[in-house]
Amino acid sequence: MIDFNVPPYVGTEMKYVEEAVALNHKICGDGPFTHRCNAWLEQKTGTAKALLTTSCTHATEMAALLADIREGDEVIMPSYTFVSTADAFVLRGAVPVFVDIRPDTMNIDEKKIEAAVTERTRAIVPVHYAGVSCEMDTIMDIAERYHLYVIEDAAQGVMSTYKGKALGTIGDYGCYSFHETKNYSMGEGGALLIRDPENVERAEIIREKGTNRAKFFRGQIDKYTWVDAGSSYLPGDMNAAYLLAQLDMADEIFEDRMHSWNLYLELLTPLAKAGKIELPFIPEGCSHNAHMFYIKAKDIGERSALIRFLKEHDIQAVFHYIPLHSAPAGQRFGRLCGEDIYTTKESERLLRLPMYYGLKEEQVHYIAETIEEFYA
Repeated sequence: MIDFNVPPYVGTEMKYVEEAVALNHKICGDGPFTHRCNAWLEQKTGTAKALLTTSCTHATEMAALLADIREGDEVIMPSYTFVSTADAFVLRGAVPVFVDIRPDTMNIDEKKIEAAVTERTRAIVPVHYAGVSCEMDTIMDIAERYHLYVIEDAAQGVMSTYKGKALGTIGDYGCYSFHETKNYSMGEGGALLIRDPENVERAEIIREKGTNRAKFFRGQIDKYTWVDAGSSYLPGDMNAAYLLAQLDMADEIFEDRMHSWNLYLELLTPLAKAGKIELPFIPEGCSHNAHMFYIKAKDIGERSALIRFLKEHDIQAVFHYIPLHSAPAGQRFGRLCGEDIYTTKESERLLRLPMYYGLKEEQVHYIAETIEEFYA
C-alpha cells in the first residue's frame, strides 16, 4: 500500500531527543531546543519573533487573544479550511463570516472580502491552501483601509513565499503547523509568528500562562507574576528537539517534496490537456513548498469512483475539508456572506494524492499510471 502520508523522519531526531533528556535535563517548555527552533524560524522568515506552540490551533488562539477578539466581533475567513481556523475565534465569542473561494487556488476570493466587512469586523484570516499564497496585496489593502487585523493561517505554508516574503510574516500574525501531516513535524505542534516587535512581550505573557516568566529568565525582572490572561501554549523541549532535526534538513526535505510534486505535474499534464482532470495552479509571485499535490475530477461521483479504484490498486488518496458553513457548528456559530459558487462544488472535486518526504519516483509513476488507467 502506498500511504497517503508518512511523517517525515531524517534520522537524527532521537539523537536530539536523547540530548534534551540526558544532557540538557530539560524536557518542559522553552528549553534549548525550543529556542533553537524559534531562532531558525526567525532567521528563515525574517519575522520579528517566532514562538513555538503546542499546535497551529493554539497559535491561532494566541493571535485571537493578541488581537483582542471579543464576543460579537466578526472575523472574515474562507469556508474551505480546517475547523481550527474558525474555532480559535468562536472560543472568543466571535462570529466567523465565511467567504467563497477562488476555484484556481482554493484560497479565499480576495475580491469578495470587502463585501463581507461590517462595523463589527475585526480581522481577516486568509488561509494559504496547499502552501500557495492568497492574494495578500489586496487583502492587506482592505485591512489597512478598514483598520482590521490580518491573521495568516499558514499551517501548510512553511517555506512558501508571496512576492519574496515568507507566508506568515505579511499580516500582523502568522500561524504555522508542525503536525505529523506537515512538511516538517514534531507530532503535534505549531508556531506563532509576530510581525511587529511591540506585540512580542504580550505574546510571551499569553503563551506563558499570563505571567512575565520570559522576562524573569532573561534577567529583566527579579521575580515573575501573573499579569494578564493567558494559557499554557508551550510544547515540551523533546518535541522541539524532534522538530529541530528536521529544520536542520529543511532544504533537503523541500527539494525531495518538490521533486515529487514536479514529477506528478509532468506525468499528469497529458490527462489535464485531454480535459480529464484539473491540476494545481500557482499564481505569479507565489513560490510554494510542495505541501500537497491534488487533482480535480469532474464531480463528487467521479472522485469517489477514482478513490475506490486507487484503493483497489493499493494507493491511499483522500479528499479534504467539508466546507465549514455547511457543517453543524458552522451554521450555529458563523454565517456565509454572499453565494457559495465555488466552495462546495470545487471541494467535492478535489482529490489529494500521496505526498511525503521519501516518496519514491517509481511510486509516483505507478500512481500516475493508475490514474491514467482509470480514465482510459
